[in-house]
Amino acid sequence: MNSQTQPERQAVTRDLDEFSVTDAVVARMANARSARTKRVLAALIRHLHEFAREVELTEAEWEYGIDFLTRAGHMSTPERQEVILLSDTLGFSTLVTQMNHRSHNGESEQTVLGPFHRAGNIRYEHGANISEGIDGPPCFVNVTVRAPDGAPIRDATVDVWHSDHEGYYDVAHEEWDGDMRMRGIFTPDATGAVRFRTIVPASYPVPQDGPVGELLRATARHPMRPAHVHFKIDAPGFDPLVTHLFVNGDPYLDSDAVFGVRNALIVDFARHAPGDAPDGSVCETEFFTLDYDFVLRHASPV
Repeated sequence: MNSQTQPERQAVTRDLDEFSVTDAVVARMANARSARTKRVLAALIRHLHEFAREVELTEAEWEYGIDFLTRAGHMSTPERQEVILLSDTLGFSTLVTQMNHRSHNGESEQTVLGPFHRAGNIRYEHGANISEGIDGPPCFVNVTVRAPDGAPIRDATVDVWHSDHEGYYDVAHEEWDGDMRMRGIFTPDATGAVRFRTIVPASYPVPQDGPVGELLRATARHPMRPAHVHFKIDAPGFDPLVTHLFVNGDPYLDSDAVFGVRNALIVDFARHAPGDAPDGSVCETEFFTLDYDFVLRHASPV
């Protein structure tokens, strides 16, 4: 028997009951390789065990929970993350986000990433139309990225994605065969501005064909998210910003299925009559404009 398979020299843990088992498991973490690992796992064990005792969890419920999590994992792909969606609908994503990105000096509010962010997004030049060929009311977006002192941040990466005017993301359109639509990456100009054309997004239901859908139905909750545009902004020396801009007046602002709405992120999509658009083109239909100033927080010292 080598040193890696020798039993640990710890207190005997035989004949444990439903209460003593918790301390026995926590004691096994005494030699964790980092203090943080020890703290996190010990707290997780205590809360998990206490949860089971509080609700007097049955074996059938435990088995269902294992199956639920297994199916959520199997359903997750690079295009759709069922486990993130589960975290979102339980409010856990919002909890972790708010603890880790508190706004103190007027910096832009953080909110959840959501399950539809895709890596490898297409990079566009200013003024590009990221919704080319997709029906919906035209929307001209003009946002700026600034530091807390108002200075423009020109070396930021601004990642954008949103649904179409019927509430579908590109991954839901099988006929697009994985093509990226209504999403793109931009670099701010010298003034910190990013400008592009797209369409007005719509409110939509989160996916309900998996375990999360079962959870929502079991708790009689609606699956709707208010209309919004996602932004993920990274810049050297600044805390990454993951946020949304929500359409003012949407009926689901006060009951977002993933608890992501912040008052500071509710904005007017200003309506305009047909005519000259901000990019110099002429719109034969009514169009909308969206203007917003993002303020990044400085990264915390390591």
